[in-house]
Amino acid sequence: MNVTRDTITTLGDLARSSSCPRIVFKVGSALLVDAEGQPRREWLAGLADEIAHARARGQEVIVVSSGATALGAARLGFDKGGRGSLPDAQASAAVGQIELGGIWSEVLGRHDLIAAQLLVTLEDLEDRRRYLNAAAAIARLLEAGVVPVVNENDSVATAKLRFGDNDRLAARVAQAADADAVVLLSDVDGLFDRNPKDPKAKRVPVVRGVTDELHAMADGGSASGLGTGGMTTKLKAAEIAERAGIALVIANGFHDHPVRRALEEGIGTLFLPRRSDGARKAYIGGRMQMKGELIVDAGAAIALQAGGSLLAKGITAVSGEFEKGDPVMIRDDRDRDIAKGLTEYDAEECRLILGSHSSDQASLLGYEPKSAVVHRDQMVLL
Repeated sequence: MNVTRDTITTLGDLARSSSCPRIVFKVGSALLVDAEGQPRREWLAGLADEIAHARARGQEVIVVSSGATALGAARLGFDKGGRGSLPDAQASAAVGQIELGGIWSEVLGRHDLIAAQLLVTLEDLEDRRRYLNAAAAIARLLEAGVVPVVNENDSVATAKLRFGDNDRLAARVAQAADADAVVLLSDVDGLFDRNPKDPKAKRVPVVRGVTDELHAMADGGSASGLGTGGMTTKLKAAEIAERAGIALVIANGFHDHPVRRALEEGIGTLFLPRRSDGARKAYIGGRMQMKGELIVDAGAAIALQAGGSLLAKGITAVSGEFEKGDPVMIRDDRDRDIAKGLTEYDAEECRLILGSHSSDQASLLGYEPKSAVVHRDQMVLL
């Protein structure tokens, strides 16, 4: 999107088209569905009002919406919100998606806005070609004035091949859509320095880079019991967003007009973009599934941090089965993640040449070696 953007530094900047022309709203299950599995239509109508206001001030809006599994489970009479088993979850999602799409179409239609439903899987946003196809579809819908409503396709997703929460999905959708910001509407007012139930807890208004200390503050639970997220998943979403140059907000959705409350009254936590990688590097950095691991020695770790490529000489161990071009995690000898990258060799070849000098690799491989196992242009430091 070729738009000149002002810098986002405050929550209020997200309410201006000059600094935030394209925004993603993520809606959790507990906001959309009540304890009986019925849609909270009045609240949804209020959020649709806010989407219409955002559109009127020149912003394009994408919605990432949970709720299909909970809606479907209520219709089918399944217990545990449809999450008692994988078949229950898949069946509930299949039934609930129809109802969920209809609800969004209804509440947005009151403002003469057209809703479109996009169902994606983890693989759709991990595979480069499918990722670009999804990005193109979202771009065309926005160009046509449509509000895309995105959800994970839980009717076909499996335990191993799914996002598992819509917080990280929202960050990946924002990346694919070239959005400027993500608003995660949740059950808390933002990130706190301790459990929000503690009367001494203080909200953190602005975060400049997610750190290990912030992760230590996070609570992995979901208060509602309906969703699959928690503060841990929100911090992981913030890491994906900040790497792609996207601002992210955690705000409380259990209010009338929650977006206005967060942005105009400044009640939430704003995660500022830490850096803006190029599109391909942001895609690599945002990937959640790695096909293997490369363990490197201390010298290689230092070279990578200085901007170098990963050479076979610095690799001490290889795990997993992967092909050329697959994403791998690069770890140091203290088992710390230091980079993600696309490998120039498959796993068997990496095992053949690990620890070897470039002059010896041709005889080991039977062909002229690549300049690096993972080139710096195909690598993102963590």
